[in-house]
Amino acid sequence: MITAGQIRAARALLGIDQRSLAERAGLSLPTIQRMEASDGVIRGTVVSLMKLAEALSLAGIELIGEDAPSPGGGRGVRLKPARP
Repeated sequence: MITAGQIRAARALLGIDQRSLAERAGLSLPTIQRMEASDGVIRGTVVSLMKLAEALSLAGIELIGEDAPSPGGGRGVRLKPARP
């Protein structure tokens, strides 16, 4: 599952705007905007989600799921759970 925060963080790491991500993924700008405006896990068609994930992967982004280890090397960031 991809979250809206992951998309925004990925764009920040790549230094690109929503329009550029839309072009790389072969999606419309409004689709990227809707995905980023989602609360938590994004919703979209399977095709759109696959296009987005592939575009991010080709750009060098590794999407890491909740509590999943990161098998790749390199630098990265992960959001810690909020403290009570």
